[in-house]
Amino acid sequence: MARDASWCLFRAPAFALIALVCAAAHAEVARGSAPTARTATWTNTLGMVFVRVPTGSFTMGGIEPPESLARAYPTLEAARFTDLADEGPAHRVTIGQAFYLGQHEVTVGQFRRFVQASGYRAESEADGTGGYGYNPRYDPATTVRGDAFEGRDTRYSWRDPGFAQGDDHPVVNVTWNDAMALADWLSRTEGHHYRLPTEAEWEYACRAGTRTRYPHGDDPQGLLHTANTFDQAAAPLWPRWQQHALAGNDGHAFTAPVGSYGANAFGLHDMLGNAWEWVADWHGDNYYAHSPRNDPRGPAHGTVRVRRGGSWHTWAFYARCGYRNWNSPQTRYTLVGMRLAREISAAP
Repeated sequence: MARDASWCLFRAPAFALIALVCAAAHAEVARGSAPTARTATWTNTLGMVFVRVPTGSFTMGGIEPPESLARAYPTLEAARFTDLADEGPAHRVTIGQAFYLGQHEVTVGQFRRFVQASGYRAESEADGTGGYGYNPRYDPATTVRGDAFEGRDTRYSWRDPGFAQGDDHPVVNVTWNDAMALADWLSRTEGHHYRLPTEAEWEYACRAGTRTRYPHGDDPQGLLHTANTFDQAAAPLWPRWQQHALAGNDGHAFTAPVGSYGANAFGLHDMLGNAWEWVADWHGDNYYAHSPRNDPRGPAHGTVRVRRGGSWHTWAFYARCGYRNWNSPQTRYTLVGMRLAREISAAP
């Protein structure tokens, strides 16, 4: 079970210019500062915009002292700060291959176009058990988590998580297997290699040259302007958790249209908040202690896959760049979505 308490893509001169821009971005990332080069993007057949993420090195993971966390998150009990061993040790990682990463999370409309074109049935529909959904009349006192999400139920799926979504909202209630099905179909139909990002690629892209709790800095309250997380828009719906809500209202009680908040230094939106994002790796509690320095890809085996970044229902503590969460590959939930990566290669 996951630990989220809130379940808590010329000419010769152009090539030269691109080479100079990419070299500058690489050097700045390697120094740990935010890149300033103009973002290079590419758009696929489903309308997904991808950002070119340059090579570079960064410090991944690292456990902040409990006393520091207690000062930053005073509404949380001390026990929350002692179950973070899988975030460490801090270790230097090099991303040796540039790659494309979705500028936004995969949207409802994009996933619908995939389903219509491919005939694919999401697991929540294909296995006959449904997904999870928000039901304001659901009695949280009768549940273990007490979060007013009920399921599995056939009423709920990626089409309906129990709250209104437009085609520009991040798709949720999708499994790791659903994400892989989308990546595989795009790879077959376009000839490019799509996949989920590795956990290391994800954190590198999220941090975008920073070493703070969030891309904007260390202040949790700054999330109100940079990410769709648990704040006063949603707090009235969950009075049990309202003391953990940010002190501000962004107008989004549930998911927000992708790109509603500013991009990080790599030009990526919603790396934190809106929807948890599946990554490629199996989870391992002690993996950071012996992971490769260059392009780590996670344990060879496992039972649960990592998801990163927090959601619209996530408290600030669990939306930190380094926080790790996980679920079984078959999990479908109102908070979990995806963002695809695409390897950079010659035109198919």
